[in-house]
Amino acid sequence: MAVAGAIIGAAIGGWLNDRYGRRSTILIADFLFFIGAVVMASAPGPPLLIVGRVFVGLGVGMASMTSPLYISEASPAKIRGALVSTNGFLITGGQFLSYLINLAFTKAPGTWRWMLGVAGIPALLQFILMMLLPESPRWLFHKGREEEAKAIMRKIYPADEIESEIIALKESVETELQQKGSNTDKISITKLLKTKTVRRGLIAGVGLQVFQQFVGINTVMYYSPTIVQLAGFASNRTALLLSLVTAGLNALGSIVSIYFIDRTGRKKLLVISLFGVVISLGLLSAVFHETTSHSPMVSLQETSHFEDFTCPDYGEAINGRAWNCMKCLKASPDCGFCASATDKLLPGACLISNDTVKDTCHQESRLWYTRGCPSKYGWLALIGLALYIIFFSPGMGTVPWIVNSEIYPLRFRGVCGGIAATANWISNLIVAQSFLSLTQAIGTSWTFLIFGVISVVALLFVLVCVPETKGLPIEEVEKMLEMRGLHFRFWEKRNARSSSSQQEKGQSA
Repeated sequence: MAVAGAIIGAAIGGWLNDRYGRRSTILIADFLFFIGAVVMASAPGPPLLIVGRVFVGLGVGMASMTSPLYISEASPAKIRGALVSTNGFLITGGQFLSYLINLAFTKAPGTWRWMLGVAGIPALLQFILMMLLPESPRWLFHKGREEEAKAIMRKIYPADEIESEIIALKESVETELQQKGSNTDKISITKLLKTKTVRRGLIAGVGLQVFQQFVGINTVMYYSPTIVQLAGFASNRTALLLSLVTAGLNALGSIVSIYFIDRTGRKKLLVISLFGVVISLGLLSAVFHETTSHSPMVSLQETSHFEDFTCPDYGEAINGRAWNCMKCLKASPDCGFCASATDKLLPGACLISNDTVKDTCHQESRLWYTRGCPSKYGWLALIGLALYIIFFSPGMGTVPWIVNSEIYPLRFRGVCGGIAATANWISNLIVAQSFLSLTQAIGTSWTFLIFGVISVVALLFVLVCVPETKGLPIEEVEKMLEMRGLHFRFWEKRNARSSSSQQEKGQSA
C-alpha cells in the first residue's frame, strides 16, 4: 500500500512542483509523512494502519522526485551530481539506520507502534528546517520572480559565474515563452511528446527509472532475508543479520557515487554499474541452479525417525527414494526439510511444516529448512548479493535520479520528473509483487537469469539513449537534446561541443 501511495504521490508531485514550487511540495510531503506515522502508530486495527501506509506512500512519491530536482536546481553545475548523490546516500543510509532502529524496538512494549511512529520525527525535523531554505531559483525565474531568483543565485554561485548563469537561465525562459505563447500553464501529454527536447529527455529519463527497478534491486532490498534462506541458510536471525549487511553495502555504494559522479560522469558510471550487475546476476543464477539441482536427498530412515510428522505428500509418493530436499519443499507449502544431525548435506527427513515439528527438529541439533535447501555453495550466493549491491548502488542506484533532475527543459521539469518517478514506482510495485511468484513458478535461478537479461538490455539502452550531462549547466543540456538525434555514442561528442559552446559564451559575456 505504501508503494501504491508512492505511485499516486509521484504523479501528483509533478503538478505540485510546477504549480507551487519545489520547496512547497517538500513541505507537503513532510506533512503527509508526519500524519501517516501518527496514524500508523495509533492504529487500533489493520484498516487504519493501511490508511497510514497510504499517507506515507504519498509523501514518499512526492519527495522521491522533488528532492533531487530541488537540489539540482539550487546547485552549481560542477558539484550538482555530487550533491544529488548525497541525497541518495542519505536515503540508503536512512534505510540502514531504520534496520538498526527496528532491531532496537523489537523488545520494547508496543514494538511495531514504535517502529512506525518514530518515522514522524525526521518528517517534523525536515519540515521545520525546510522553512529556513529558499525556493528553487530556476522555478522563481520561470514564474517571473526574477529579483528573488537572482538574490538566491548570488548566494549559490561564485562571483565570476553568476552573470553567465543568469543570462543562460533568462535566455532559456524567454525561448520557452516565445515557443509556447501565452499558454504557459497548460501542459498536455501531446505537447510533451511533440516537443523534441522533452521527448528525447523522457526516453532517457523514464527508461532509466524503469530499468532501475527491472534489473531487480528491490527483490534484493525487500527480500534479502528470503534470498539468504533460499541460498541454504536456515536461521531467520542469520538471514536478518545478513540483510543488514546488504543495507550497509547499499549505503556505502552511495558514498562511492558522491566521489565519482562529477569525475567520471553519469554515463560511464552507469555502464560500469550495469556491467557489474550482469556479472553478479549471472553468478547468482549459477549458484541457485547448483543449490536446487544438487540438494540433499530425502531418507526414508531419517523421515521414519519422526514417524508422527512425515509430510503426507512424501508418505504417499510412489518413488520416495527419488525425492530430494527441493522436491520435498516444492511438493507442498506444508512440507519442510529436517537436515541430518551429522552433516546438513547428508540425506535428511521430509516432514510436516509447523512450529511443533520445527522445534522437534531443532531439539536434536538439526537445521530446519522451509525455503531453500542445505548447500555447500551458499556462501557464493552471499558474494553474488554483495557484488550486486556494490555495483548497483553507485551507478543505477543514484544516476537515474540525477539524470532526471537535470535533463528536462525548465518549463516541463516538474511534470516530466513526476512522470519518470511514477514509472519508477509502478515498476517497483510490479517487480516486488512478482518476485516470490516467479521463484515459485520457474525457480530462483531462472528468475535471476531473467533479471540478468534485462540488465543487458539496460546496458544497450544506456549506450544509445542516455546523455552525458557532467559539468553542463542545465540550460546547455536542453540545447544538446535539441541539436541531434539519438544514436550510438553521440552524447559524448555532443557533450564536448556543448562544453566548448559554454566556454565561448562565458568569454563573450
